Amino acid sequence: MGDNRNVNLPPGFRFYPTDEELVAHFLQRKAALLPCHPDVIPDLDLYPYDPWELDGKALGEGNQWYYYSRRTQNRNTSKGYWKPMGIDEPVVNSNSSKKVGMKKYFVFYIGESGPAGIKTNWIMQEYRLSDSDSSSSSRSSKRRGGHSKIDYSKWVVCRVYERNCSEEEDDGTELSCLDEVFLSLDDLDEISLPD
Repeated sequence: MGDNRNVNLPPGFRFYPTDEELVAHFLQRKAALLPCHPDVIPDLDLYPYDPWELDGKALGEGNQWYYYSRRTQNRNTSKGYWKPMGIDEPVVNSNSSKKVGMKKYFVFYIGESGPAGIKTNWIMQEYRLSDSDSSSSSRSSKRRGGHSKIDYSKWVVCRVYERNCSEEEDDGTELSCLDEVFLSLDDLDEISLPD
């Protein structure tokens, strides 16, 4: 899984972008219809695929998969659905502290949407441009004469991974305190209190 076979990177190079790099380097260029070098993240309509089917379709690096998709409210797949967790988190420029985008967490549930769904360890981080960036990207593509029916400002870039439940195995991915709080909030509905 995720053996880097669909990426044209030189030996020894790995694809581990920061949140800021995903938004500022990849997503902003995609939304503005500008080339991105290296052009390694594929376009993928996420929602027909369950997360374990991403290998070979999305850019795989380690236990993480990356792809561009259209932003949509329907996050249902053939076997389940992506449920939002917590609130949107800003992605900021490390030099200017200016907000460049937003990040939202989703967890994958197997089954029908609602209380019958079975929670899995699959997590998706969906990155989108902040509203001001989206509208400026849309205007810039119109200025270049793009009469496309596709609104490129609605693209998102997604990072999907299976969360490791064992604390002994460390995959090198560190979660911020805020990330851990968001992930734990979703577990509250599984806790039963004594009468």
